[in-house]
Amino acid sequence: MSRRPVSSNRALHPTGRGLIAAGLVLFAGVLAAACSSSPGEGGRRAVTLTLYNGQHVQTTDSLVRAFEATTGIAVAVRSDDEDALADVIATEGPRSPADVIYTENSPALEFLQAQGLLAPLPGAILSRTPTRFDSPRGRWVGVSARVSVLVYDPRLIPADRLPTSVLALASPRYRGMLALAPGETDFQPIVTAVERRYGASTALRWLEGLKANVAGHLYPDNETVTSAVNRGQAALGLIDQYYWYRLGAEIGTNELTSRIATFAPGDPGYVVDVSGAAVLSSSKHRREAEALLAFLVSHHGQEIIAHSDSFEYPIASGVSTAAHETPFAALRPDPISIAELGDGRSAVALLQQAGLL
Repeated sequence: MSRRPVSSNRALHPTGRGLIAAGLVLFAGVLAAACSSSPGEGGRRAVTLTLYNGQHVQTTDSLVRAFEATTGIAVAVRSDDEDALADVIATEGPRSPADVIYTENSPALEFLQAQGLLAPLPGAILSRTPTRFDSPRGRWVGVSARVSVLVYDPRLIPADRLPTSVLALASPRYRGMLALAPGETDFQPIVTAVERRYGASTALRWLEGLKANVAGHLYPDNETVTSAVNRGQAALGLIDQYYWYRLGAEIGTNELTSRIATFAPGDPGYVVDVSGAAVLSSSKHRREAEALLAFLVSHHGQEIIAHSDSFEYPIASGVSTAAHETPFAALRPDPISIAELGDGRSAVALLQQAGLL
């Protein structure tokens, strides 16, 4: 989309009773299989799934509570940065206690898939999400999405002075104005998109330009970037859109002095990030783990995302966000694919070369 105020959202997929019913049938079928595979007293045994959670805690807590209430399957959650969890799983290998990993972005899942640590998923689960948002190899399923945006303070920089390309953020005209959290995994897909479009040498020069422009505005996370711009400490920052909506929910929309905008359609700074989940090959509770994934992409699970303070875009089961966001179908991001985003290692290497990590 071009730079414009946020508007109401429409569904990515057509809605209707048939679609909702299909989602309920899928979830009921996977759950029934999970229950039938758990013999013991009364025909069932207690199972506790271990979920390695790299998603935002508030999103996961809401989903886990509903899953436990619906299925009776307990979930023990270990939360950390998704890259840290992926490294832990890679180290644990077949001895990992994790049954499911749930991440903010796709590169961590692609990394684990390349290591042979993710189990193949049933087609019934994968079919709930458009193919372009799932693992190309069928080892993880997309659950929700976000889009990269500029957050800016119109008191410090008017909308007509905002860059239309992410490359322009490295221009000296923005020196001292830019806030950035280069250690955020949300930033890696943008770096990857720039490298794929323009090459590694151009991407490195761009990152070096960003480093020069941020001056004292390097922050540990996008929450801090968003707050800093909203307080007028920096003129603009690069974030995913949901951080701005969450700040508004936290402090009240009347206290939002900042605004958000996107780069030009198709620009590599305008990237859709997909949050996804996978079952570990080492899981001893494969059916129950699949039931959790089926819940995440079910109508019920997607409605929780749509009506929570997640402010992410539901991408499965025909559900649309309840927030007043630009319709997901109206976004015009870089067409880079999940496979092209890869595992993020090249982006990390460039960030390290530029001295941003």
